[in-house]
Amino acid sequence: MLVNNEGEAPLELTVEPWADAYQILPGQTCVVVTHSPAGDGSWSGTRRKNEPFEVDHRRDSVTVWANGHCFHLSDGAAHAIDAADWYCPARGADS
Repeated sequence: MLVNNEGEAPLELTVEPWADAYQILPGQTCVVVTHSPAGDGSWSGTRRKNEPFEVDHRRDSVTVWANGHCFHLSDGAAHAIDAADWYCPARGADS
């Protein structure tokens, strides 16, 4: 999922369930990818079954709940953003 900041001020992005917070500057994009397979079921933060994300957008912030807590972040140029995804098997042995 792409999260764009088309505003004139920084936008706070919080990714749950770990409450990782990042700042997206005006004109920047952040990519949120979840690795949780549908067989794992929905994380309790998503309202619809098998929905990979739940999003809450406010004036100065966006909160994204990633299904199954297994996710990673990158910028619009595909550079990894450090995230608290230590237990995500899809991220490899160094995650």
